[in-house]
Formats: sequence, structure tokens, C-alpha cells
Amino acid sequence: MPISSLYRLVLMAALAVTTPATAQHSVDSLAVRLSAMTAVSGFEQAMADTLLSMLPGSARDRAGNVVLTLGTGAPRRLVACPMDEPGFVVGRVRPDGYLTLRRVGPSPGRLADQQLEGQRITVFGRRGPVTGVVGVRSIHLTRGRPPAGEAPFTFDEAYVDIGARDAGEVAGLGIAVLAPLALEKRPHRYGDGLFAAPVAGRRAACAALADAAQRAAAPDSGTTTIAFVVEQSFTRRGLASIARNSRPFDATVLLEAARTDTIASRPPAPERLGAYQVWSLPVSYAGSAVETVALADARELSRRVLAYLGGAR
Repeated sequence: MPISSLYRLVLMAALAVTTPATAQHSVDSLAVRLSAMTAVSGFEQAMADTLLSMLPGSARDRAGNVVLTLGTGAPRRLVACPMDEPGFVVGRVRPDGYLTLRRVGPSPGRLADQQLEGQRITVFGRRGPVTGVVGVRSIHLTRGRPPAGEAPFTFDEAYVDIGARDAGEVAGLGIAVLAPLALEKRPHRYGDGLFAAPVAGRRAACAALADAAQRAAAPDSGTTTIAFVVEQSFTRRGLASIARNSRPFDATVLLEAARTDTIASRPPAPERLGAYQVWSLPVSYAGSAVETVALADARELSRRVLAYLGGAR
């Protein structure tokens, strides 16, 4: 079974729990819904499938982007949001059944690796998602603290336990080298309109764009292209593909979480993207497992995007 199909199965189960039926299309529910998904750079197919189902008239291009076009003619504008997230793939299956990791894309922050230690993760194998945990140092040998002078934990030291006794049992679960994995997604709403999840800022920004796209009217003049792009954190391949394979744009807006790395936000082909802007959604605890967004900020971003698109139909 393709990995994209497995992603879709686990995401459908997560969405049934986290999204109230009475608020399917609000920015709040969309933000939490998208934050329940895993889309490691290069493995965004399942999220793309979900966005395609949300946006009638949208299509998947050759790079894997989800693209919706409103209007015709000039001027030509592009509004884009990245689907992908930092994550890992299985680097090695050890004879004793433990997995080691290799990073996909840049590190989301200096403390990200240290937050990985002891956390629950999900591995997406050929036979479905498998839950595991990143091992921790023995408290009996370290007395609960690292020895003096020892360097902080990094992902290179991670051993992932998925309950397998040997490499044969790992293979039986459908997991092999290069299977994608990420922190287990459990979006949590709290306080006065806040919610926390890994990459919550980027997911909320895409929710704002999806909400605006669902309600937008075709522009009175010109063409607006709405795109959810792949591999923005890694190679920027999705945005580069749109720039290369479309007629030149007069203006481009990229929606992002604040404090996203500058490489991801930089345009890959400025001469084809026209006047280039990044509209940032404020986040707290950026790059952490509890990255936090104020849902009021996501709603405001949706209103701003809708006005830019020309208003509601």
C-alpha cells in the first residue's frame, strides 16, 4: 500500500476526533484539523489529498502542489502556503529492533533535538502508522542528570523503540529504511483561544488560506493562483516549480509562521514571482513540540487574505 494511502487513513481517524461537525469550515477548526496531520518534507501527499477535497476546482501539479486558479488574464498574482514540516526518516533498522534517525530538512531550532528525547512518535510504514517512543538515558546510571561536561542530546543519539524484538519484526510491521516519522500529533486547545502543536504556525497559516479560498469570489480582473506547496523547508521545490512552469507573476505572497528560517521564506526565482512578500503569523515557542498560535491571529490572517483575493462571493 502506498505511503500516501497510509497517511490518509491515519489522518482521517485523527480528523474525526479533533474536528466538530458543526464547524467544519471555520478557521479555528481547520487550523486544529491540519495540525493533526503529518507532512514531512517530501511526504506531503496525504495533506494534499485533504486540501484537494476541501477546494473544488483545485488540482495537483507535477511537483505535488495543490493549485487553485481564480480568474483569467493580467495581472497575475500568487498566494502560497507551505504544507511540509521538518521531520525524520528511518536511517537504520538495528538487529535488536531499534530504529535510528536521519533528519529531513533543516533543524527547526536549537532545542528541537533535546525535546525529541523521550517523546512519542509515529512511523509511517507500508502497512500503516506505528507508534513508538524515543528512548531516554537510564536514570539508574545517570541519577536523572547527564554527566558533567556531556553534550546535549541530539537526534544522532536517538534510538526509537516500536516494540519490535528484532529486525524481522520491524519488517513485519512494514517499516524499512526511509520510512518517514515525526512527533505524534495531539493538537491541544487551551487558554483564551490558543492552541499548541508541532508546526502549529504553518498549519494555521494554511488554514487561513484554505478558509479564504473556500469563500473567495473570482477577481473582477486578472488571475489569482492559490497554492499549497511542497518541500518549502527543504529545497523550496514546490514554489520553484510553480515559478518555473507558470507564466511570470506580478506579485507573490507567501504565508508563513513567524520565525521560520529565512532560507525557507526566500523566493527561489524572484524574477518570475514579481513583488515578493512574506505575511507572517505570530507564534510562541517556535520550533518546539508546543508551538502555540492564537486562533484570533489565524482568523485575522484569513480576513486579510480574503480581502487580497478580492472579497467573498
